[in-house]
Amino acid sequence: MTEGNFVDYVKIFAASGNGGKGSVHLHREKYITKGGPDGGDGGRGGHVILRGNSNLWTLFHLKFKKHSKATHGGHGSKSRSTGKDGEDQFLDVPLGTIVKDADTNEVLFEITENGEEKILVQGGMGGRGNWHFRTSTNQTPRYAQPGVEGTEKWFLLELKLLADVGLVGFPNAGKSTLLSVITSAKPKIADYAFTTLKPNLGIVAYRDFQSFVVADIPGIIEGASEGKGLGDRFLRHIERNSILLFLVPADSDDINKEYTILLNELKLHNPELLDKSRILAISKSDLLDAELIAEIEAELPKNMPHLFISSVAQTGLETLKDRLWGLLNA
Repeated sequence: MTEGNFVDYVKIFAASGNGGKGSVHLHREKYITKGGPDGGDGGRGGHVILRGNSNLWTLFHLKFKKHSKATHGGHGSKSRSTGKDGEDQFLDVPLGTIVKDADTNEVLFEITENGEEKILVQGGMGGRGNWHFRTSTNQTPRYAQPGVEGTEKWFLLELKLLADVGLVGFPNAGKSTLLSVITSAKPKIADYAFTTLKPNLGIVAYRDFQSFVVADIPGIIEGASEGKGLGDRFLRHIERNSILLFLVPADSDDINKEYTILLNELKLHNPELLDKSRILAISKSDLLDAELIAEIEAELPKNMPHLFISSVAQTGLETLKDRLWGLLNA
């Protein structure tokens, strides 16, 4: 999937169908000239339904189909025949999709399981036929209920990626390079900041045919929690990751300070992110010798699991996979 095809935010319009009208009909046959009421009910209007689909990773398919309308219910008829229900309109969305009211920005629900269905707008109920209104004093009612009108509304769909491991780091920390080495993903890689503008996913093949999913989140900068550098759009993808892998390059001016800034931005965005398991990986460690590694280790946060890796030299990567797998299955 190319970066331009990754869409994690769309605004859509959904309209459900109207309920069908109830029928006003009196039973008539060849030898029955004054039969009672037998008007049937109207059919239900169609719903617009969101359905989780684990084969989707983006909202791109909804980018150019922003209007969804279900059909109306059929009208009731004689012999107490109920009208046909309106046809439901299904919209498949990737797991991790959050639905908000476009007017109030209120979170309505989220889709997290494959095949999970949630009604976005409910179809109008069909009106009752005159058969329901017969009484001992009014044996031939000549009225029925109209169908209930459907609902139409604008919604916001936001995607939060579901991944086992999320890569967290400043721009140019080597996240995309790491993803390209440990998975088959082909993210855009260049030597300038914000090369990655959309999240990338990759599947890491582990021992005994096991695997786990890694998400490369676009680089975070100081002030990201306030929206700087589109940080508020990027940070929400981290919320669904089981483990956070902090990546700080070995040539950073102050590794400890950089890690603290990243941690603080996560805390400002959502304090619950600090409850997730974390590993600190020092990337580009092929630039270091044993003496420099010892100096850096002495300055790293205490009780913080860490390791030194190099995506280019491909050192420390198997140890990294073992650490991540161990945390995922702890």
